[in-house]
Amino acid sequence: MNIDRLIQQRDSAEENASAIPPLDEWHPALCGDMNLSIHADGTWWHEGRPFARTKVARLLATLLRQDADGYCLVTPVERWRVQVEDLPLVAVEADFHDDAWWFTTQFDDVVRLDADHPLSVTLNSQGERVPQLPVRFGLAARLHRNVYYQLVEAAEARDVGNGVTEIGLISAGDWFALGQLDDDSTGEAP
Repeated sequence: MNIDRLIQQRDSAEENASAIPPLDEWHPALCGDMNLSIHADGTWWHEGRPFARTKVARLLATLLRQDADGYCLVTPVERWRVQVEDLPLVAVEADFHDDAWWFTTQFDDVVRLDADHPLSVTLNSQGERVPQLPVRFGLAARLHRNVYYQLVEAAEARDVGNGVTEIGLISAGDWFALGQLDDDSTGEAP
């Protein structure tokens, strides 16, 4: 995969430089593993060093999808597997408008929290329960800690029975849980 050639091609079409290509239509054979990893904090590393140019990571993020072979960078003629510690994207901003929560990733993907892009709580690479949001082509974004706290601040509590209270919020008319509290754990500290 020739990164410089990809950057030149993207620069020549500057107005579409952040557009996501039709990765779901490209089906080249797997070429192998690339010495590229995406750390849990969303930083991209190549050969043991973080990317010096954000522009390169942003470009490669537009070529990333998850398929049966794992996380892969895909062009019409090549497909290279990369390593991902947790999730490849991080939601770094959240805004509420038009009756919905909108999230922006570190590479400017914008996703509306709705029935097609539901929030779920899963285990991260450290074994902690943390929310994630589907973005595109099998990729999901982990919520940055600040974004999570912003949602918790806006959340409401609902009794779901059996002594359990769910903390969550409504977006696009649907309820999305951020977590649960045992009624036993909500009492005063001794």
